[in-house]
Amino acid sequence: MPATPERQTVDIDGHRLVLTHLDRVVFPATGHTKAQLLHYYAQIAPALVPHAAGRPASFVRAPDGPGGQRWFAKRPPNGTPEWATTTEAGVHEPETYVVVDSTATVVAMANLGAYEIHVPQWTVASGPDAHDRLVLDLDPGDGADLVLCCRVAERLRQLLDDDDLAAYPVTSGSKGLHLYAPLEPDTPEAAAVGYAKALAVRLQGEHPGLVVATMNRSARPGKVFIDWSQNASAKTTACPYTLRLRDRPTVASPVTWDEIAACRDPAELFFAPEDVLARVAAHGDPLAALASGTGRGRLP
Repeated sequence: MPATPERQTVDIDGHRLVLTHLDRVVFPATGHTKAQLLHYYAQIAPALVPHAAGRPASFVRAPDGPGGQRWFAKRPPNGTPEWATTTEAGVHEPETYVVVDSTATVVAMANLGAYEIHVPQWTVASGPDAHDRLVLDLDPGDGADLVLCCRVAERLRQLLDDDDLAAYPVTSGSKGLHLYAPLEPDTPEAAAVGYAKALAVRLQGEHPGLVVATMNRSARPGKVFIDWSQNASAKTTACPYTLRLRDRPTVASPVTWDEIAACRDPAELFFAPEDVLARVAAHGDPLAALASGTGRGRLP
């Protein structure tokens, strides 16, 4: 099949993919085309896949970009290649999920307009009641911002360190920040949720004017909500390195604690796909230890 501006056949990991609508402008605000987004995913996949492999993936699909129709898809999208790894998993009853375990799968899903990848804090092998990661989702309410999230994250890092847990920061690619900590892969859901909630409540007690731990949205303006509920087995979090469907293409990007400490403007920690590729090319994946399970800890 000859290549055209709209269509091209490629071979990735020994799999034949027909990439379509390559000249479609997905992000009008920046002019990013589908071809550019597929290029990003093909290049970043070696860093992304270790954070998604072995986990049942869900996707936010938006074939026409953030201005068009979008929906959250758990089941494999129509058009998923037969060679893509799928699995039966679930909290209440088994469902079929795609497992993002190769560059070819990453690109194939993005080719179907599944631009956001979300995964839980447990693997298929261990099951939904055996978490291997803790996550704290710092979400700024109206009047708060990413800078305040960084200050809250620094305090959370201290508390995690007190419990011999390593903390790794990742921008959400939206307004906030995610903190991950590797756990021994037999951590029950209830223990992960309970520990995360206790941290959130403690921070709210220390800084009631800046932090909130309640699900009540009316309590969030001017404060950072520490979403501890992301540790529930039924919930998923944006996978590190996934694109986010905002007005402009941003990425859930791992950052260093030096960058967190230095942040004085939210723009300092917003990264476009090209920025992230350059960061990884220069410094590797600062989140590699999380993916490998290095320094796994046990909850107190």
